[in-house]
Amino acid sequence: MLSTVLGFSVFGLAARFGQLAIQQRPLSSNPVGHAIAAASFGTLGYFEYHWEQRADELIALKREEIAQKR
Repeated sequence: MLSTVLGFSVFGLAARFGQLAIQQRPLSSNPVGHAIAAASFGTLGYFEYHWEQRADELIALKREEIAQKR
């Protein structure tokens, strides 16, 4: 889970840096924006991890049901 959350956070931070580069603003301007981007993308990573875990459980249940019907 930690790798997913950190991966999404780093992606959010990279997106923020890309946004500032397109606007030709200094990368060190408004560091609160960096924290918000990293936290929001980290939150998305957290929910994505749990969504993936739940999907894996549902797939395993379906496979078990199919195997029992054979």
